[in-house]
Amino acid sequence: MKIRFDSLASVIFFLVGTGYLLESRNISESAYGSSVGPDIFPMGLSIIMMLLSVKLFFESLKTPLSNENNNEQQKPDYVRFLLILGAAFIYAYFLEDIGYVIGTFIFLLFCFQVLERGKWLTSILVSAGFSAAVYVLFVKILQGTLPGFPEWLPL
Repeated sequence: MKIRFDSLASVIFFLVGTGYLLESRNISESAYGSSVGPDIFPMGLSIIMMLLSVKLFFESLKTPLSNENNNEQQKPDYVRFLLILGAAFIYAYFLEDIGYVIGTFIFLLFCFQVLERGKWLTSILVSAGFSAAVYVLFVKILQGTLPGFPEWLPL
């Protein structure tokens, strides 16, 4: 039986997720000024990673081998990848200066337009909604900390 790339990748992702889960248990459980400890986020991400890798493994078993030949003929889109990678570095660099909500909105809007040009209204609504929802959920409800709005913006 030919080992498919997706099957092998899912096993590797599951092992990496298991490693993150085990190591996230070594992080302290509480942080000063926050009811959400620093161990929650890595633990949650590792569980999500493990569940998605199991899903990928079973989906790769269902896919017939003839589809692999069609997928191998497609070339990777390096320009889009490099644009989004550069945007991620710029986003991380300026996050403290422009704040989470504005920075995430601009980053997501840029990424959506790189992936699919046009559909400005949908991109703006999803970017704004996601940025605001995550900020409200994490800062207001869970009482965590994220960079707020910049000091030069009178809000």
